[in-house]
Amino acid sequence: MLFPTPVPDLAPNTDAFETTPLVKPTGFREYDARWWFGHPGSDVPPELNLMGVQALGAGLGTLMHEQGTGTEIVVGHDFRSYSASIKYALISGLMAAGIKVHDIGMALSPMAYFAQFELGVPAVAMVTASHNNNGWTGVKMGTNPPVTFGPDEMGRLHDIVLENTSEARAGGGYVYVPSFAETYLDDLTRGVMIERPLKVVCACGNGTAGAFAPHLLKRIGCEVIPLDVELDHTFPRYNPNPEDMEMLHAMADAIAEHGADVALGFDGDGDRCGVVDNEGNEIFADKIGVMLARDLSAQHPNATFVADVKSTGLFLTDPVLQANGARVDYWKTGHSYIKRRVAETGALAGFEKSGHFFFNDPIGRGYDDGLVTALAVCKMLERAPGKSMADLYRDLPKTWGSPTMSPHCADETKYGVVDKVVTRFQAMEAEGAQIAGHTIRELITVNGVRVVCEDGTWGLIRASSNKPELVVVVESPVSEARMHEMFKAMDGVLRENPEVGAYNQTI
Repeated sequence: MLFPTPVPDLAPNTDAFETTPLVKPTGFREYDARWWFGHPGSDVPPELNLMGVQALGAGLGTLMHEQGTGTEIVVGHDFRSYSASIKYALISGLMAAGIKVHDIGMALSPMAYFAQFELGVPAVAMVTASHNNNGWTGVKMGTNPPVTFGPDEMGRLHDIVLENTSEARAGGGYVYVPSFAETYLDDLTRGVMIERPLKVVCACGNGTAGAFAPHLLKRIGCEVIPLDVELDHTFPRYNPNPEDMEMLHAMADAIAEHGADVALGFDGDGDRCGVVDNEGNEIFADKIGVMLARDLSAQHPNATFVADVKSTGLFLTDPVLQANGARVDYWKTGHSYIKRRVAETGALAGFEKSGHFFFNDPIGRGYDDGLVTALAVCKMLERAPGKSMADLYRDLPKTWGSPTMSPHCADETKYGVVDKVVTRFQAMEAEGAQIAGHTIRELITVNGVRVVCEDGTWGLIRASSNKPELVVVVESPVSEARMHEMFKAMDGVLRENPEVGAYNQTI
């Protein structure tokens, strides 16, 4: 036993608060770990303390020994005020379990993934809560690059930590890797120069990407208009989330003010990138995925792509992709799921509606990197002389789609609610019942339920993997009115469950 047995709840004003590990079980998500750590002035009870982080590190080290995947790990942290403390607590637990730690300092998540390849280290633990509000923390982990943990690994880690079966071992060590950000940027920009003059708004939402993304774009020859690149963990304007309409609106305003060619917006830990075109159109990431798939499939005919179940139906119906022989596989939402599916299928790229894009060789190394996505967008523009970003967007068949909408639902109940919703739609399909006035053509239940109507209009309900929320997305190739009808019908089924709360945003 390395530490006392973790507990799920512990008042921070008790004498035992920092003598007993606090680890709330629901922090172990499907493919990463996230907890409310708290901040001064917050009246929300914390779900994790530093001793709990030590226990997590020891558990991760024990799991590495159990897997036989090596005894070395890359560790980095985002810029939040408490992230370094959490990282060092994690490191102490890893070292106690006999793991040698390579610390790359403040980093983006993809920078940590890159370090696995560059340093020849099999495992990674990146301390970040991405775009979550100030007070949240988390860890993204993996032991087999470029893949990160999924439900099996997270379930096993949950058991090791909460059952207190971590083992103390000799051999732990620590080394700091200096100037690793320069190594990362050098690798991304080696041999890359955009000859087409591009004025690019670089929006970072005051997240960690602000320390890196503007430099990348300047290196490849872009004129950069910085937007909210100053690091500020309170996120004073909006969350650094390229799915957040506030961030997209700010990017559109900057386009209009500066006459830029494109706006690129990065999330809190730099593994996602959102796009606004030169006319201020806020392009959802799945449509950007279709545009990039068109560009890439022209260079790599008969390529395979992976898209998550939240993504537009255009991946299957777009005539350009069909003409290029592209094959598309819809899969579970979640960066770990799509990353693993891209690796398993040998796909050229994978796309998530949230903005996680995964590029395989020869474009990338298979993990999600918002800066690699930014490079791909700039290269796509360069390969389309005479066409603007808005022109490329207009070239797509028209559909009307919603943003990702997230009604509140507690972690303890959200999966049960989704199970009931799936069962409800399966019964409707069996009975031949209609939804929003149309017959159900197909139910895709690989991740929640995607209800596809005979006219191609569809709606998705699934559980969020990293927040106490559900996820709702709708799209119609017919009309905006049909999109609204589908949302109303999907929400009507959701409202049969009193556990479902208010939305963060709606159409």
